[in-house]
Amino acid sequence: MKNIAFIFYRVPYGVSLSREGLDAVLSISMVNQNISIFFIGDGVFQLMKNQNPECILSHNYVSSFGVLPFFEINNLYYCKDSLVERGLFDKCNFCLNVSIISRKCIREKLEKHDVIISF
Repeated sequence: MKNIAFIFYRVPYGVSLSREGLDAVLSISMVNQNISIFFIGDGVFQLMKNQNPECILSHNYVSSFGVLPFFEINNLYYCKDSLVERGLFDKCNFCLNVSIISRKCIREKLEKHDVIISF
């Protein structure tokens, strides 16, 4: 099986790409268990708790990430540099267990994947 990496680099609301990315992760997980998910740039907002998308008339699909452990997707990586740049590093409150690693470590991990898909 191929090692597949998904990169989320956009904010969770305002565009449908992030929701479509989660759908792609779940679909591919049915045939491949070697999946890693990386959250970089504005993608670090994806798993933050206490979001209120209803205020901007959006559906809270972020809670759907909670099914990832049931699909045995546990390789979740957050970019420490992106958290620091957005003033979120001290306020890390995620809805899932994630590993916080540097950009350099993310690059090294991505090199070990056969396929990289970005959302």
